[in-house]
Formats: sequence, C-alpha cells, structure tokens
Amino acid sequence: IIYMGKTMPVSSQQNFYQTLPKTSVNMMLRKIAVAAASKPAVEIKQDGETFYIKTSTTVRTTEISFKIGEEFEEQTVDGRPCKSLAKWESENKMVCEQRLLKGDGPKTGWSREMTNDGELILTMTADDVVCTRVYVRE
Repeated sequence: IIYMGKTMPVSSQQNFYQTLPKTSVNMMLRKIAVAAASKPAVEIKQDGETFYIKTSTTVRTTEISFKIGEEFEEQTVDGRPCKSLAKWESENKMVCEQRLLKGDGPKTGWSREMTNDGELILTMTADDVVCTRVYVRE
C-alpha cells in the first residue's frame, strides 16, 4: 500500500450511489456527493505503520492520519464523527471498522487493497451495501 504521494484518480466504481441512502445523507447532499465523487483523487503516504490519506474532489477534501492497530477519529462518508480502527487483513490489504461517536446509523467501514497491477481498491460498506472503487496511478 505504498503510493508515496502519488495522486490516483478513480477508474471504476460499483454501488457508490446505492450506499448513500443507507447513510443520513439527504437528497440534495446525495446529488452533490455524486457530482463530487465522479472524479476523486487519492494521495497516500506511508511511514512504517503510519498512514496519511488525502481524498480530493471538486466539492470536498478529506485527510486522515492513523497508525495501524490504534484507534483514530475520522468521519463517515456522510460526515458523522466516528472512531475507527484499521488492521492488516493481508500483506496488501487493510480493513477499518468505524464506530459512531453519537447517534444511530448503519454499520460502516472501509478497506484498501493494493493489487499487483498497481491499482488501489477501496471498498466502503454501509450495513449490507458494499461500494467498490478502483483507483489507478497517474
């Protein structure tokens, strides 16, 4: 999972639009999210077990920094604050479970996996809906 500051645009995605109704995103924000998500770019930096991930769209930029195996704060895709815990599932794949800090909502999480072809596969879940996005290095 080492991309060391390279920007990666999304090359394909599945179920992104189906994930949004599972969250608390209202219809207007869904339309904005769909427009913004059409061309996101991701930058990942790794220093040992510490990661920095920046995701940029025309509407919003998010940045997280975390260490594998240590709980950290971030936001769900619809902006709700949560505690997250990322762990290695395999040599090339990390998985993260999210726990809302307040309120009710779907069970959410994500995983990021580097393929041998140099693609980054981001999988986001909201209850039983799974969204997959594939990024390629520019």
